Amino acid sequence: MTHSFLLESGRWTLQGNWLDRDSMPILVRGKILVAWSRDDWFTMVTKLVFPGADRDEISLKYRGRLNLGERQYTFVLQHSLLGRVEGEGWIAPESIVQRYWVLGDRQRRTGFETLHQLGSKRYCLSSSIMAGHHLTSMMEATVERQQES
Repeated sequence: MTHSFLLESGRWTLQGNWLDRDSMPILVRGKILVAWSRDDWFTMVTKLVFPGADRDEISLKYRGRLNLGERQYTFVLQHSLLGRVEGEGWIAPESIVQRYWVLGDRQRRTGFETLHQLGSKRYCLSSSIMAGHHLTSMMEATVERQQES
C-alpha cells in the first residue's frame, strides 16, 4: 500500500484525544488540507479545535519540499502555540514520522509525530510536544481522508 497522506493533495479530518501534563484527556477534532505545487513543494494547513473545552484552537501551517522518489523531507512550520518551527520527516513503508524543533526557544521545545497507515485513507496519529527532557502534551487521533466533491 502506498501512502496517500502528505504525498497526495487532499482533505482530511482528525478526531481523538489531547492530553496535557497533569490534566485529563480532552476531545480534539480537526481538519487538514494538503496541497502540492509542480516544483515538489507541499503546503499543509491544520486546524485543531477542542469541543466542550475552555481551550483556544491550534493552527499549523507547514511548507516543505520532498523530491520525487525521496524518503526524507524538510519543512518549516508556523505553529499558533510554538511560533516558528523547523523539522524533518521520513517516509517509511507503513508510517510517516516527523520531528521538529522551535526556533530561538529558551524552553527547548521539540515535537515528534508518527502517522501509522491503517488503510489507504486512514491513519493513526500519535504526537507529542516536549520541553527539554519532559513531555508537556500529547495527542492520539485517527486521521481520515474525505471524499472529493
